[in-house]
Amino acid sequence: MIFLVPLAILVVLAFWAMGSYNRLIGLRNQKDNGWKQIDVQLKRRHDLIPNLVNTVQGEMAYEKGTLTSVMEARAKAMAATSPAEAGQKEGELTQAIGRLFAVAENYPQLRANENVKMLQEELSGTENKIGFARQFYNDIATRYNTAREVFPTNILANSFNFGPAELFEITDAGDRQVPVVDLSMKK
Repeated sequence: MIFLVPLAILVVLAFWAMGSYNRLIGLRNQKDNGWKQIDVQLKRRHDLIPNLVNTVQGEMAYEKGTLTSVMEARAKAMAATSPAEAGQKEGELTQAIGRLFAVAENYPQLRANENVKMLQEELSGTENKIGFARQFYNDIATRYNTAREVFPTNILANSFNFGPAELFEITDAGDRQVPVVDLSMKK
C-alpha cells in the first residue's frame, strides 16, 4: 500500500509531463506554421515587385535610382531569415515601394496605365494579407512563449530546449508616429 502513493504521484507527473510536452509541440508547430504563412505572402509580394518595376521603368527613365533602390530592398528582404530581420528588411522594402508610388504620381501616363493600377492593387491586397499573417503569428508566438515560460512547464521546456519565438515589432520610430492629415484646403 505504501508503494501505491509514490507510484500514483509518478503516474500523475508522467501524464502531466506528456500533456505539457505535447502542448508545447503543438504551439511550436502552430508558430512555425504562422511563420510559413507570412513567408508565402512575402514571396507573393517579392514576385509582384519585378513586374511592377518592369511595367514602370520605360516611363520612368529618369528615376533609375528609385527603381534600383526598390530592387535592392527586395533582394535584402528576400535574404532575411528570422522574423525580426524580416520585419526590418520588409519595412525598408515598404518604404522603397512607397517612394516608387510617390514618384510614379508625377507621370500621368503611369497613373492611367491599367497594369500599374492592377499591380498597385495586388500589392495593396498582399500588404493587408501580410499584416493579418503577422498578427496571427504574433498571437501564436505569444501563446507559445507564455506556455514555455510559466511554471512548472518552464522546467520541461528548458529540459527539451524549447527556445523562445521572435515577434514582429515596429523597429522604425517613424512608423509609430501618427500621420498628420490637413483638410483645410489652404493654398
